Amino acid sequence: MAPSPSKDLGYTPPDGGWGWVVVFGAFISIGFSYAFPKAITIYFKEIQEFFGTSYSEIAWVSSIMLATMYGAGPISSILVNRYGSRPVVILGGLLCGTGMVSASFCANILQLYICVGIIGGFGLALNLQPSVIVIGKYFSKRRPIANGIAMAGSPVLLCTLAPFNQFLSDAFGWRGSFLILGAVLLNCCVAGALFRPIGPVVGHHENQNPSKGRTPEKQNISKADQDHQQPVSLLATSENKKKQSCFENFNMFLDLTLFRHRGFLIYLVGNVIMFFGFFAPIVFLAPYARHIGIDEYSSAFLLSIMGIVDMIARPSTGIIANSKWVRPRIQYFFGFSIAFNGFCHLMCPFATDYSGLIIYSIFLGLAFGMVCAMLFETLVDLVGAPRFSSAVGLVTIVECIPILLGPPLGGALVDTFGEYKYMYYKCGAAMLLAGIFLCIMNYYNYRMIEKEEVSSLKDHEICMKNGKDMTAVEYGTHVDKDDLQNCSAVACAVSDLESLKKEANGT
Repeated sequence: MAPSPSKDLGYTPPDGGWGWVVVFGAFISIGFSYAFPKAITIYFKEIQEFFGTSYSEIAWVSSIMLATMYGAGPISSILVNRYGSRPVVILGGLLCGTGMVSASFCANILQLYICVGIIGGFGLALNLQPSVIVIGKYFSKRRPIANGIAMAGSPVLLCTLAPFNQFLSDAFGWRGSFLILGAVLLNCCVAGALFRPIGPVVGHHENQNPSKGRTPEKQNISKADQDHQQPVSLLATSENKKKQSCFENFNMFLDLTLFRHRGFLIYLVGNVIMFFGFFAPIVFLAPYARHIGIDEYSSAFLLSIMGIVDMIARPSTGIIANSKWVRPRIQYFFGFSIAFNGFCHLMCPFATDYSGLIIYSIFLGLAFGMVCAMLFETLVDLVGAPRFSSAVGLVTIVECIPILLGPPLGGALVDTFGEYKYMYYKCGAAMLLAGIFLCIMNYYNYRMIEKEEVSSLKDHEICMKNGKDMTAVEYGTHVDKDDLQNCSAVACAVSDLESLKKEANGT
């Protein structure tokens, strides 16, 4: 598990108090970020008829919105590291509202891609990452529960927005509905105002005196020697400082060393495979129901059923994941949840009536809630809280590619074969493969960590023994100088075993 927060963060998270108010704000902000791209699928049929587009073209609206939300993750992480979560979320709420209001005046599908997909998606990115990051700053022991409650905002708002959007569509059409939804999204600004900053007091780094700590002999260098050494030393020093300062300044906002983190890479590859089939089945759930002859309100109600089950599943999963039996094995639990999600998608084509789709929606809500509740908890468990903001940004920008391509590929399969079952088969197979991959690779990762720990402890014992032999002159034991230096380096490297675990994987 992640190292102690008081050791890495510089302070002890309160695990309560105002943190529960922050969880409520994250509940709203995360809820809009995840639920809104799914809820606007209610308008797809009407927009498709209005502009005369295909299933694949209309699917790009949600796809671009989700891809922008994930692709703008590094920008959001950099802004959070620089300015904090509160102003970033408020700015995101303003962008979401502006995008939807502008979308109500669009004259073609391309303008809809820009207003809803790019502007709205970028606003959702500024809502999502800060809300996830701020929970990790307020909670440590209760973090899985807090994440589960905050992530439950998505199903709550989904089961609310689905019938609400159907009502708006019937009363005002898609243009009037987008105008109203733009005002509704401004509530994200209120949620962001609840994110009170927390953290250690950071002081300004004072310039150190180069001559401080030197011996008088080193300080009394002749002026001729100083004049001779100064041009060369200043040139080399300035070049090194320039290179180091550029990398260090960038690394302060986005830690690129995570790409050398084995656990992070396993998580990243598994999620990329998963997201090829994660959102498309939900995007096409209501259109699939209409395709088999179910009325519009009943089709929209399937999303509400899924949202209600999802709403219960997320906090319940958080409680289970926080237990002493599951939390040390949370990576396996996450892989099982993804595989279970894929199995549900593979069973969906066998639901040929409304009763079957209700059963599918129930199991989909359960599986989807399990995955979403642990999506970021497993990441912070791997990399630790201090590197979590950078990890979120790097993960989301890579994940935007499968998120962008997933729904349009599903729509292309529907356009090609005229049926939805091949789209569900594709999504189910991708998620099943991702779940199996994560379980196998995490098992391999844990075995490698055990071997590295044993090897490091053995090297440490040998180095300690050789060090004693060198200091015990009366025994006359000789140790090679290079071996002793290597042993000293190893002893320093394993002096803090928790730090070694974190760099190896973080469990």
